[in-house]
Amino acid sequence: MTQPMPLDAMLARRKPLRNMHAVAHERITPLNRLALWITNHVGSMGFFLIIFIWTVLWLGWNLLAPPALQFDPPSAFVFWLFISNVIQILLMPLIMVGQNVQGMHSELRAEHDLEVNIRAEEEIAEVLRHLEYQNALLIAMVEKLGVDVSTVAVRGAKP
Repeated sequence: MTQPMPLDAMLARRKPLRNMHAVAHERITPLNRLALWITNHVGSMGFFLIIFIWTVLWLGWNLLAPPALQFDPPSAFVFWLFISNVIQILLMPLIMVGQNVQGMHSELRAEHDLEVNIRAEEEIAEVLRHLEYQNALLIAMVEKLGVDVSTVAVRGAKP
């Protein structure tokens, strides 16, 4: 019968938990930080409303304004398409970079969760070893008193 590890020894062995958000934050370069900022803001309703209002104003102006003031004819709206495509072309890779950075952060959190789960499993195993040790001690004490352990266990199981 092996004696369980003392609590002090078990706590001394533990590595402190890390703040994975801070670890991930330290690893982000300024350019990746910019890509994250753009990813977070482009994926918002505020950005959608800005693009929607800009489109309505642009097309509305070129449809309803006097012909002399129209700068992008409503039948063609080539300039609007050009600007919209430039925005899309520039935003797509930036959003992908931001999503990659977010994915790396998620991976760090998943690794940390695994580390915590493994540590919890080791601690649960230690608690179970300790309980088994206590159970063995109790059985030895009951047997030393001359009581049949099987009758005590049967009587203890019945209400």
